[in-house]
Amino acid sequence: MRETEIHLGEPPVVAGIGVGVHGVAGRTDVFRLPELWQLHLYQYEAELTVDGSVHTIRPGRVSLVPPGTTVRYRYRGRSEHLYAHLRITPTGTLRTVPVVQDAGPELPALTDLLLQAVAAAPSEPERTRAEIWTTLWRVAHLTPPAAADPGPHPAVITAIAHIEAHLAAPLSIPDVAQSAGVSHNHLTRLFRAETGSTVVGYIRRRRLERAHHLLRATTLSIPAVAASVGIPDLQAFNKACRRELGASPRALRGVAP
Repeated sequence: MRETEIHLGEPPVVAGIGVGVHGVAGRTDVFRLPELWQLHLYQYEAELTVDGSVHTIRPGRVSLVPPGTTVRYRYRGRSEHLYAHLRITPTGTLRTVPVVQDAGPELPALTDLLLQAVAAAPSEPERTRAEIWTTLWRVAHLTPPAAADPGPHPAVITAIAHIEAHLAAPLSIPDVAQSAGVSHNHLTRLFRAETGSTVVGYIRRRRLERAHHLLRATTLSIPAVAASVGIPDLQAFNKACRRELGASPRALRGVAP
């Protein structure tokens, strides 16, 4: 399977978007876009050759071709697809994505996103960028990571999601473990292996990171900030800020972002 690498650190610039109609004037197209990425969602059967690598196109498949790549399409007749031509800034982590893959259960969502992006393009280009950015993220996650890099354990992912959603509430390791469907001890081992931190350490760090942001970026009172990160005792909150962030909440509030 041919793959490409893409940055998704910020929304792409949409240079062109719409419904492409091909296979009417001729059964073959050969071209390249020197500076633009090509995103296509197909509604027909055809053959696509990308720099010499042959791919079968079927309804529900999506392709993502990098700039400067020569493509050859062999159509079977009139062929329509949704497309977007994009400038993508090289920021953020590189992600490996198959050039052609099945949308699978994501097909309705991808189709809706692209149709909304097409409709918004004439009057709301910012919305078009947002819809296409979301589409790219979904496309990047259609294919699961390779077996050699399975990613975080599902229990750790679930535990982190539970923690992030309940930072303002009392959190205990048994409760977090129950939400993840594993035992207290098993979660402790998994969390340490995956994150290098304990569950308690992660909760403390995330609470203080959120508090730091709220102190600097909002006018919420210090008691309100403390309560919103699950440390309503002001004395405990003050000690935690000094220990983890190096200053009192009042001093942190006066530090420019």
